[in-house]
Amino acid sequence: MLSKALLRLGAGAARHPWRVIAAWLTAAALAVLAAIAVGGRTADSMTAPGLDSERAAHLIERAGTGQEGMTAQVVVTPLDGGATFFDHGSARAALARLQTEVRRLPHVLGTSDPAGALDAGGDTTVRGGLVSADGRIAVVRVQYPDQSRLSADDLDALVGLGDRLRAELPLRIEMGGNLFYAFSDPDGGARELIGILAAAVILFLAFGSLVAAALPIGMAVFGLTVGVATMTVLAGVTDVPTFAPVLGSMVGLGVGIDYALFVLARHREHLARGLDPREAAGRAVATAGRPVVFAGGTVVVSILGMAVANVPFMTVGGFAVSIVVLIMVLASVTLLPAFLGASGTRLARPGRIGRALQNRKPGRLARRRDPAAGAAHAAGWRRWIGHVSRHPVPYAVGAAALLLTATLPVLGLRVGLPDDGSLPHSRTERRAYDLVADGFGPGTNGPLVIAADPAGDSGALDRLVATVAADPGIASVAPAHVDRATGIATVVVFPTTSPQDKATADTIARLRSDVLPTAIGHGPARAYVGGAAASLSDVGQRTSERLPVFVAAVLAMSFLLLMLVFRSILVPLKAVLMNLLSIGAAYGIMVAVFQWGWGGALIGLEATVPIVSFIPMFLFAILFGLSMDYEVFLLSRVREKYLRTGDNRTAIVEGVSGTARIITSAALIMVAVFLSFAVAEDPSIKMFGLGLATAIFIDATVVRMVLVPATMTLLGRTNWWLPKWLDRMLPRGPFGADDTGAASTGEAPRPGLVDR
Repeated sequence: MLSKALLRLGAGAARHPWRVIAAWLTAAALAVLAAIAVGGRTADSMTAPGLDSERAAHLIERAGTGQEGMTAQVVVTPLDGGATFFDHGSARAALARLQTEVRRLPHVLGTSDPAGALDAGGDTTVRGGLVSADGRIAVVRVQYPDQSRLSADDLDALVGLGDRLRAELPLRIEMGGNLFYAFSDPDGGARELIGILAAAVILFLAFGSLVAAALPIGMAVFGLTVGVATMTVLAGVTDVPTFAPVLGSMVGLGVGIDYALFVLARHREHLARGLDPREAAGRAVATAGRPVVFAGGTVVVSILGMAVANVPFMTVGGFAVSIVVLIMVLASVTLLPAFLGASGTRLARPGRIGRALQNRKPGRLARRRDPAAGAAHAAGWRRWIGHVSRHPVPYAVGAAALLLTATLPVLGLRVGLPDDGSLPHSRTERRAYDLVADGFGPGTNGPLVIAADPAGDSGALDRLVATVAADPGIASVAPAHVDRATGIATVVVFPTTSPQDKATADTIARLRSDVLPTAIGHGPARAYVGGAAASLSDVGQRTSERLPVFVAAVLAMSFLLLMLVFRSILVPLKAVLMNLLSIGAAYGIMVAVFQWGWGGALIGLEATVPIVSFIPMFLFAILFGLSMDYEVFLLSRVREKYLRTGDNRTAIVEGVSGTARIITSAALIMVAVFLSFAVAEDPSIKMFGLGLATAIFIDATVVRMVLVPATMTLLGRTNWWLPKWLDRMLPRGPFGADDTGAASTGEAPRPGLVDR
């Protein structure tokens, strides 16, 4: 039985706390040393096998044009706004020097030559789109080899050169390109600290003790150190996407503190009954640790299930995040009970500051000190749950209608990837984007690369260029480059719209379905559309296509696991449907904020953006696992009461109210941690933070405190119905029916017992 194994594990850690703490310190030190010695830096690679953009990349690589590698662009304009490159030779000389300096950087294969184009004179076409029509803005395009031969040091070298030349040349210098996207440091840093501080305040208010507040945070910091260091080691072996450390920190802090809170609350409950601290820690791990293991396992399995999308960077990113979650689960059942054992009986009472606050404000905090007052506090939850259970129909209908209304914007969900135009103006990538859009048009920020193999058809390339240039979504077409050895041609084309614009995705789809087939006919010639914008569009389409399969698999897995845990059909079915409602509402709110701009200014969003293509799948995987945490914790208590009393309504009121306070505290911690990331500069991180915070808030309030008691009241005794033939087929362990709650540890629950 899982509970018995957890009982032995928790009690053993509490009996030998310093050994366990020393083992974790050693593990953290080794992980950090390994990260320093063999770790790598995160890098993004938005490709996937079997996509049209991937086929284009293979052709470009065969041609050896260099366009298969990474690129950057240095955008310049004279500091004197009234001057132009044509009018002042000093500005032209400064541009030439900048080109020379950039060309000398390590791994740079070459650059464009706007200074040479100016010297040659001519119109905009002759200048190859390197200098704007009014001569104010020039673009130096920098070509690097493929990403496998580069590192963040190359980005640092380019940025460092820009910082030096800004002080030496009379030019405004801004930079962008996919080199920045691939190797920029993840946007996190102080946000983890903000989340930790917010969690500390909530924990202190919940327990009135600095020691009790510090233990979950200490455990989470330990686990996060080991997890992020392990992720860094993984980055030395394969490409770990830049969002993985930020998402791992976000989820790791949230679940780590939450899991510790569940165990700590049970431990204090046992201490209040007079149990020895070591025995109390063992029993806490045996009971509260069970939903922790279940929820953590569900998160891990769900995240790893994203491999169904067949997008390598998502698979690796999910694996990296799942490592952090696994470490947090392990810390919750080993390191935390060691902390609890080392703390002795001090956790049974408030600390000095808590007592001082209680003396100042005897109302709310004093109630936490007085068991009778604590029971009165819990009675408030019982009154609310009792009220809902007496009026189940209006509450069930009203809550469901509210969530369905919040879900409606999902019908307009559009996936993509925000371009640099969505970044704040404080970032050089955004300023470079604006300069290019102003001088050349928005589509210049996201050129497409058409790779064509004429296969002996001498007129195919001319037809292709002419047909593509005539498309209404294309602003201009650069001269074709033909590799003499292979005959493969590459044509750079500039759309009329920005990379994140839906019209750009429509243009890419039209080129593939109509324009290119018309140009090359039905002969042996081949042509594919590549480039960063095309790759991102392809990845978004693939994840959208695979999302229903992934969702169905996660729902089926969750239903089966919950049926195994609670020996019921309706309880897991209800849980699955309610989780869908809360996640759907979170998706809808994300669409309203990021696509429609509702309230975007509150989180620093400067422009509307599409939903990042891989975020819906990631959010679903993470949120379903996190919601299972609350689900198992709450329903275990309800089932515990039902098995003892046989009365459905009493079990609902006692079970839900008995877990309400701890679920509310846990949800507040998660919401605080996630919202601290919602104000990040990167729109992708904003989406993760806001989406997770919104879903957890809805799940812990509307779902757990309204929908669950209302629907369980309506279902009555059928909540626990399971056909006898199915009951005989289902295994009994490690999550069997006799492994539920306190009963599995030999504990004798008393009526009115609540979490404190």
